[in-house]
Amino acid sequence: MNNYYAVIMAGGIGSRFWPISRADYPKQFLDIMGSGQTLIQQTVSRFREMVPIENIYVVTSDEYIDIVKAQVPSLLTENIIGEPLRRNTAPCIAYISFKLFKKDKDATMIVAPSDHLITDLAQFNEDCTLALNFAQDRQALVTLGIKPGYPSTGYGYIQKAQEEISPSVFPVKQFIEKPYLELAKTFVKSEDYLWNSGIFAWRATDILRAYEKHLPDMFNLFINAEHAYNTTEEHDSIIPVYQNCENISIDFGILEKSGNVYTIPSSFGWSDLGTWCSAWENMRKDYMFNAIAAKKAMMIDTANCIVHASPEKLILIQGLDDFIVADTKDVLLICRKEKEQEIKNYVKEVNKSMGNQFLHSYRKPVLEKDFMGQRDSAVPYP
Repeated sequence: MNNYYAVIMAGGIGSRFWPISRADYPKQFLDIMGSGQTLIQQTVSRFREMVPIENIYVVTSDEYIDIVKAQVPSLLTENIIGEPLRRNTAPCIAYISFKLFKKDKDATMIVAPSDHLITDLAQFNEDCTLALNFAQDRQALVTLGIKPGYPSTGYGYIQKAQEEISPSVFPVKQFIEKPYLELAKTFVKSEDYLWNSGIFAWRATDILRAYEKHLPDMFNLFINAEHAYNTTEEHDSIIPVYQNCENISIDFGILEKSGNVYTIPSSFGWSDLGTWCSAWENMRKDYMFNAIAAKKAMMIDTANCIVHASPEKLILIQGLDDFIVADTKDVLLICRKEKEQEIKNYVKEVNKSMGNQFLHSYRKPVLEKDFMGQRDSAVPYP
């Protein structure tokens, strides 16, 4: 439908994937999986099956606008929205919701991160379409909940009601922050708990009404800039809005406080790709369970590793088990997979001891054939 829109959030810095992901060239613009497409390219491609390309918007940081343009040139330039500051998901969604509402009072949107992995595209399309239709028909706020495959302590959970209100749609009873392991185990045994995917659907008018009720200060900041949306004055007008905006997620700020929130239990091969191990779990592996994103790699007596390197460099690894090996032009990381949660701390130590030169990218985009077959796009390599 012409009033259906896809909004892709692409402003994160992906610090857990250092050294491949850097502050000025983060993971959504990288081919983490070795698939031949960057994560944002995959995300845009998925939504092209649902809505016209002119109805796909990317909200990103000001500093990433040129990367988005280069990697997905089929997007309309005016549909690439730059945030002047990082303020979490609530301001991001408020901004795009005001813009879309000014353009189309009937706008209904699906909102999703740019860096997630989806393997069952047909089921994803079906569930997103159901979410859009339900949101439009019932003036509801809808989230896609993932049926948990194991007791994860890295995801937030959604507790749904037992009785569906519509086929495959359930009221949300509560949102639960990342649980400790024993609690996560009880969630998995129950059919009432789902992983929170961070994928949402709603009408622009309904989500803005929720902002007015639950985040009135933020609502007033954005509505005061309404005159500038979709004009040449927009960027200058939005800077003071972000400077005064609360840093808060859509979950904390809106969804946990709202009564008209529903969830669709989904199974479409989802991963948030939040860590090296989550990438390893979802990548193709050799007979020794090594996941390799490198053109020239030799594994000798090596098992259960994830290896990421540039296509030009020969990587030979002997005798490692359960390691992350990430090689770039200026940094080589060798880290036990079980210690991957420490990578963010290692980055802080690098910054303290060596300066921030290794936190920023040396990359320049490499022109490759656009994955949509229209023209060139930038596909970076380490």
